[in-house]
Amino acid sequence: MILLFILTLIASFIVVRVGAIGFQLTGLEWSLAKFQSLSCFTGTGFTTRESELVTGNKQRRKIATGLIILGHAGFVTLVATFAGSLMPAHSVTEKIQEPLLPFSIPADLVPLVNLGILVVAVYVVYRVFSSRKYVGKLTKMLRNKLLKRELFERVSFEELLVATGGYGISRVNVSETSSVIDKGLGELQLRQQGITVLAIIRGEETIPNPAANNKLNADDEVICFGRLTDIKERIC
Repeated sequence: MILLFILTLIASFIVVRVGAIGFQLTGLEWSLAKFQSLSCFTGTGFTTRESELVTGNKQRRKIATGLIILGHAGFVTLVATFAGSLMPAHSVTEKIQEPLLPFSIPADLVPLVNLGILVVAVYVVYRVFSSRKYVGKLTKMLRNKLLKRELFERVSFEELLVATGGYGISRVNVSETSSVIDKGLGELQLRQQGITVLAIIRGEETIPNPAANNKLNADDEVICFGRLTDIKERIC
């Protein structure tokens, strides 16, 4: 029971991360994608405006539906395994106390021992999944697998605001084949072409008002203002 509880807890963290990556690939900003994924999985609410970002997109609705279903199943499993783990009959020390311990654990203390093991397990899992280094590697691996299997239709260009005359603020995803990779903003001369870069989003890092020597990398998200058609052709 304890092992099943730990595995379910780990699986829950991974499912939420996969959901966040899916939301990001459909065009949501990373911090918002993580929040939406956790909200759907835990069944907690979010504002009307944020819910419209999910319900108004077919792919996001599918992701949200999957997260809600898995979230309910995961919650039931966690509760059931947690309750079962506190039963004396499911002591995790049953098989190890005889060869390793010079004494046996009284039956009335078994629930407390199991509870202590669960607390330690939850803490360890939380520490691992809150480690930026580990989670960064896990996120990159999961994203590559999702892209390879083409489970989501990736959004590389999203119009955030359309103004008159074809101008607006847009978010562009730098593809791996883009000609702007490893080139500084000054070298690209985007301002001379009527394109102003407002920010660069690189993973969980945001570079506001980037300088001319800031280079663009593959998978960067670039927030910029200009003629929408020019932005898409120049940066994607």
